[in-house]
Amino acid sequence: MKAVVQRVQHASVEVGGQIVGEIGRGLLVLLGVAKNDNQTVADKLLNKVLDYRIFPDADDKMNLSLKNIGGELLVVSQFTLVADTNKGLRPSFSAAASPELGRELYEYWVKEAEKSIKNVATGQFGSDMQVSLQNDGPVTFILEA
Repeated sequence: MKAVVQRVQHASVEVGGQIVGEIGRGLLVLLGVAKNDNQTVADKLLNKVLDYRIFPDADDKMNLSLKNIGGELLVVSQFTLVADTNKGLRPSFSAAASPELGRELYEYWVKEAEKSIKNVATGQFGSDMQVSLQNDGPVTFILEA
């Protein structure tokens, strides 16, 4: 499981011209699920994302987590994150989870996040989505579990 985590001032996701999820200050997470992932892996990555200290404290040091600041979370499924790009000029998606497993673990991840974060928004799994954001910093990390 892999996540691109972006600290944002605000972010939103549209499907068919309609906003389906939006947040204020917090994290935009693009979430990729691999075929060997399971709930244990999902829990590990979720805990890392929620506790990762990437927000500034009073001294402007990255010492606070999403939980510490009471921030919001926008989670968007993105299977292309688990692509193998090591050979040639075309990505291979053989490591990606099946749509069924991808949806199951994505929905599990979101449900678990809602236990710790007050405002969790999502995209629509498997849809063509347009994501807008104002990256704060910019601050972007790739996290894996």
